[in-house]
Amino acid sequence: RLLGAPGMPDKNTRHTLMFSATFPDDIQKLAHEFLRDDFLFLTVGRVGGACSDVTQAMIQIDHSEKRDKLMEPLSDVPTAKARTLVFVDTKRNADFLATLLSQENLPTTSIHGDRQQREREMALVDFKNGTCPILIATSVAARGLDIPKVEHVINYDLPSEIDEYVHRIGRTGRCGNLGTATS
Repeated sequence: RLLGAPGMPDKNTRHTLMFSATFPDDIQKLAHEFLRDDFLFLTVGRVGGACSDVTQAMIQIDHSEKRDKLMEPLSDVPTAKARTLVFVDTKRNADFLATLLSQENLPTTSIHGDRQQREREMALVDFKNGTCPILIATSVAARGLDIPKVEHVINYDLPSEIDEYVHRIGRTGRCGNLGTATS
Protein backbone atom coordinates (compact mmCIF):
# COMPACT_ATOMS: atom_id res chain seq x y z
CA ARG A 1 0.00 0.00 0.00
CA LEU A 2 2.79 2.40 0.89
CA LEU A 3 4.58 2.08 -2.45
CA GLY A 4 1.37 2.72 -4.38
CA ALA A 5 0.19 5.60 -2.18
CA PRO A 6 -0.51 9.01 -3.71
CA GLY A 7 2.47 11.32 -3.40
CA MET A 8 5.07 8.53 -3.53
CA PRO A 9 7.84 9.20 -6.04
CA ASP A 10 7.62 7.29 -9.30
CA LYS A 11 9.33 3.89 -9.21
CA ASN A 12 11.79 5.10 -11.85
CA THR A 13 13.02 8.01 -9.70
CA ARG A 14 13.06 6.58 -6.18
CA HIS A 15 15.45 4.23 -4.42
CA THR A 16 13.76 1.30 -2.70
CA LEU A 17 15.67 -1.13 -0.50
CA MET A 18 14.19 -4.38 0.82
CA PHE A 19 15.87 -6.58 3.43
CA SER A 20 14.74 -10.00 4.58
CA ALA A 21 16.03 -13.45 5.44
CA THR A 22 13.37 -14.87 3.14
CA PHE A 23 11.87 -13.74 -0.18
CA PRO A 24 8.48 -15.45 -0.57
CA ASP A 25 6.72 -15.57 -3.95
CA ASP A 26 4.12 -12.94 -3.00
CA ILE A 27 6.86 -10.48 -2.03
CA GLN A 28 8.74 -11.22 -5.26
CA LYS A 29 5.59 -10.38 -7.23
CA LEU A 30 5.22 -7.17 -5.24
CA ALA A 31 8.84 -6.26 -5.97
CA HIS A 32 8.35 -6.78 -9.71
CA GLU A 33 5.23 -4.62 -9.62
CA PHE A 34 6.62 -1.68 -7.65
CA LEU A 35 10.33 -1.68 -8.50
CA ARG A 36 12.07 -0.68 -11.70
CA ASP A 37 12.46 -3.43 -14.29
CA ASP A 38 16.24 -3.36 -13.86
CA PHE A 39 16.18 -3.73 -10.07
CA LEU A 40 19.18 -5.37 -8.43
CA PHE A 41 18.58 -8.52 -6.40
CA LEU A 42 21.51 -9.15 -4.06
CA THR A 43 21.73 -12.09 -1.69
CA VAL A 44 24.07 -12.83 1.15
CA GLY A 45 24.07 -16.54 1.96
CA ARG A 46 21.13 -18.62 0.81
CA VAL A 47 17.70 -16.97 0.70
CA GLY A 48 15.38 -18.83 3.04
CA GLY A 49 18.25 -20.72 4.62
CA ALA A 50 19.38 -20.57 8.21
CA CYS A 51 22.56 -18.77 9.18
CA SER A 52 25.57 -21.06 9.50
CA ASP A 53 26.39 -19.44 12.86
CA VAL A 54 23.30 -21.09 14.39
CA THR A 55 23.60 -24.65 15.68
CA GLN A 56 20.21 -26.32 15.29
CA ALA A 57 18.89 -29.19 17.42
CA MET A 58 15.59 -31.04 17.24
CA ILE A 59 14.26 -32.92 20.24
CA GLN A 60 11.35 -35.31 19.88
CA ILE A 61 9.30 -35.63 23.05
CA ASP A 62 5.73 -36.33 24.11
CA HIS A 63 3.54 -33.26 24.53
CA SER A 64 3.23 -33.99 28.25
CA GLU A 65 7.02 -33.62 28.66
CA LYS A 66 7.34 -30.19 27.02
CA ARG A 67 7.32 -28.06 30.17
CA ASP A 68 9.85 -30.22 32.00
CA LYS A 69 12.11 -30.35 28.94
CA LEU A 70 11.92 -26.55 28.62
CA MET A 71 13.18 -26.16 32.18
CA GLU A 72 16.45 -28.01 31.45
CA PRO A 73 18.23 -25.38 29.35
CA LEU A 74 16.55 -22.47 31.13
CA SER A 75 17.82 -23.46 34.56
CA ASP A 76 21.30 -22.33 33.51
CA VAL A 77 20.24 -19.15 31.68
CA PRO A 78 19.79 -16.32 34.17
CA THR A 79 23.20 -14.73 33.84
CA ALA A 80 23.88 -11.08 33.17
CA LYS A 81 24.89 -11.75 29.57
CA ALA A 82 22.95 -14.73 28.18
CA ARG A 83 19.52 -14.30 26.64
CA THR A 84 17.06 -17.03 25.67
CA LEU A 85 14.09 -16.37 23.41
CA VAL A 86 11.28 -18.95 23.57
CA PHE A 87 8.69 -18.97 20.79
CA VAL A 88 5.14 -20.21 21.33
CA ASP A 89 2.10 -20.23 19.04
CA THR A 90 -0.44 -18.45 21.24
CA LYS A 91 -0.59 -15.26 23.28
CA ARG A 92 -2.20 -17.18 26.11
CA ASN A 93 0.65 -19.69 26.20
CA ALA A 94 3.22 -16.86 26.16
CA ASP A 95 1.75 -15.34 29.32
CA PHE A 96 1.22 -18.75 30.94
CA LEU A 97 4.83 -19.86 30.42
CA ALA A 98 6.19 -16.47 31.51
CA THR A 99 4.23 -16.74 34.76
CA LEU A 100 5.21 -20.39 35.26
CA LEU A 101 8.93 -19.70 34.76
CA SER A 102 8.82 -16.62 36.98
CA GLN A 103 7.29 -18.76 39.74
CA GLU A 104 10.29 -21.08 39.31
CA ASN A 105 12.56 -18.08 40.05
CA LEU A 106 13.56 -17.73 36.40
CA PRO A 107 13.22 -14.01 35.55
CA THR A 108 10.96 -14.06 32.50
CA THR A 109 8.81 -11.67 30.52
CA SER A 110 6.56 -12.08 27.48
CA ILE A 111 5.73 -10.22 24.31
CA HIS A 112 2.77 -10.68 21.97
CA GLY A 113 0.20 -8.76 19.98
CA ASP A 114 -2.33 -8.33 22.81
CA ARG A 115 0.11 -6.40 24.97
CA GLN A 116 0.04 -2.63 24.68
CA GLN A 117 2.93 -0.99 22.84
CA ARG A 118 4.36 0.36 26.11
CA GLU A 119 4.24 -3.13 27.66
CA ARG A 120 6.01 -4.63 24.64
CA GLU A 121 8.70 -1.95 24.81
CA MET A 122 9.23 -2.54 28.54
CA ALA A 123 9.45 -6.30 28.00
CA LEU A 124 12.14 -5.75 25.37
CA VAL A 125 14.05 -3.35 27.63
CA ASP A 126 13.94 -5.89 30.48
CA PHE A 127 15.12 -8.62 28.11
CA LYS A 128 17.90 -6.56 26.54
CA ASN A 129 19.31 -5.30 29.85
CA GLY A 130 19.17 -8.74 31.48
CA THR A 131 16.53 -7.98 34.10
CA CYS A 132 14.54 -10.79 32.46
CA PRO A 133 17.01 -12.88 30.43
CA ILE A 134 14.18 -15.13 29.21
CA LEU A 135 11.60 -13.78 26.77
CA ILE A 136 8.54 -15.82 25.81
CA ALA A 137 7.16 -14.58 22.50
CA THR A 138 4.73 -15.26 19.73
CA SER A 139 5.90 -14.76 16.17
CA VAL A 140 5.50 -11.00 16.67
CA ALA A 141 9.16 -11.09 17.79
CA ALA A 142 10.39 -13.22 14.90
CA ARG A 143 10.95 -10.34 12.50
CA GLY A 144 12.32 -6.86 12.67
CA LEU A 145 13.97 -7.07 16.07
CA ASP A 146 17.72 -6.91 16.57
CA ILE A 147 18.38 -7.97 20.14
CA PRO A 148 22.06 -8.38 21.02
CA LYS A 149 23.28 -11.34 23.06
CA VAL A 150 20.47 -13.80 22.22
CA GLU A 151 22.39 -17.02 22.65
CA HIS A 152 19.53 -19.50 22.46
CA VAL A 153 16.22 -19.63 20.60
CA ILE A 154 13.78 -22.33 21.64
CA ASN A 155 10.78 -23.22 19.50
CA TYR A 156 8.51 -24.48 22.27
CA ASP A 157 5.86 -24.71 19.56
CA LEU A 158 7.06 -25.33 16.01
CA PRO A 159 5.88 -22.83 13.41
CA SER A 160 3.76 -24.14 10.55
CA GLU A 161 5.83 -22.43 7.82
CA ILE A 162 9.54 -22.88 7.08
CA ASP A 163 9.99 -19.12 6.51
CA GLU A 164 8.69 -18.48 10.01
CA TYR A 165 11.17 -21.02 11.38
CA VAL A 166 14.04 -19.25 9.57
CA HIS A 167 12.97 -15.87 10.97
CA ARG A 168 12.59 -17.22 14.50
CA ILE A 169 15.99 -18.89 14.69
CA GLY A 170 17.48 -15.84 13.00
CA ARG A 171 17.15 -13.95 16.30
CA THR A 172 20.38 -15.69 17.37
CA GLY A 173 23.71 -16.12 15.60
CA ARG A 174 23.67 -12.51 14.45
CA CYS A 175 26.56 -10.24 13.43
CA GLY A 176 29.19 -12.95 13.64
CA ASN A 177 28.07 -14.29 17.02
CA LEU A 178 27.28 -17.96 17.50
CA GLY A 179 23.87 -19.14 18.63
CA THR A 180 21.80 -22.24 19.31
CA ALA A 181 18.27 -23.04 18.19
CA THR A 182 16.37 -25.90 19.79
CA SER A 183 13.01 -27.14 18.54
